[in-house]
Formats: sequence, C-alpha cells, structure tokens
Amino acid sequence: MEREAVPDAVIRPLRAGDAEGVALVHVTSWRETYAGLVPEEMYDDAALERRRTWWGEIVERAEAGSLRWTTRVAALDGRIVGFATAGPSRDGVQQRPLELAMIYTLAEVHGRGIGDALLDAVLGDAPAQLWVAEENPRARRFYERHGFRWGGIRKLDEHLDGLAEVLLVR
Repeated sequence: MEREAVPDAVIRPLRAGDAEGVALVHVTSWRETYAGLVPEEMYDDAALERRRTWWGEIVERAEAGSLRWTTRVAALDGRIVGFATAGPSRDGVQQRPLELAMIYTLAEVHGRGIGDALLDAVLGDAPAQLWVAEENPRARRFYERHGFRWGGIRKLDEHLDGLAEVLLVR
C-alpha cells in the first residue's frame, strides 16, 4: 500500500507547551480506537483533564533530563497529531531490553506515514517489544509491517475491564 507523502509533518522531541496537544491526541485516539472495548472513563472529559496533568509532569521531567523514556511528537501544520514513547522494558516481561510504551496518532492522519516516522524516531530498527490490544487488528498489522511478531504472552488488563493484550517482539 502506497502512503501519501507528508512533507510538512515534523517529528521532534517533546518540549515545553506540548502537554495540552499530546493529552488531546492521547485521549482522542483512545476514543477513536477503543470505544466499546474499554470503559468510557478512559477517554471522557475527566480523562482529558487527568492526561493534561500527567503530560504536564512528563514534560517537566523531560526538560529536567530525569526521564528514562524517549518521547517524540508529530506536528502537522503546527498542531500535534501523534506521539510515541519508548524506553526500558517494564511489567516484568523483558524479552527485549527496549519497549514501545505508546504510539498514538489521530485517525485523520492514519495511513499517511506519520506512525511509521514516529516508530522510527523512538525505536529505529532496534530489537524491541510492545503490548497491543488483541482486538486491534489495524495496530497489529502496523506492527507486523515493522517486523513485530507474537511474543507468546497474552494478559488481561484489569484496569481496562479485562482487555486482552498480547506481547509482540522483534
């Protein structure tokens, strides 16, 4: 599948003033992707306020140099439309030393190569692992295109009403 070129998309580090835009992408993409799969409280107005606060703290820590994680944002015409975060593997499962913790783009930019650019910006071609919702075929196809395969582990996330997640590795 050929992708539309996005010459005006900018992939850059997280910086001061980004908390609002990243929080909006975070919550909106959850609403677009997981409505009906996870509790609405994960993407409602209160969730947006919680994410603003959380991302504000992340931005402060990033500026202070106290994060072990790398976050990159995608801006299109000056507006944040996606982000990705990667760092040391967590959750006690370490099939690879590096983990993609989050990658989200707004549905309006799906298929335009922005997710590919974000993934490359935080992982390059390094061996890595990630967790993905088992019932998210679009995301699973995206990761498969980038060399990720079933890692042999499935878990139920109790915080998300038992949403099934699977480990992918490359």
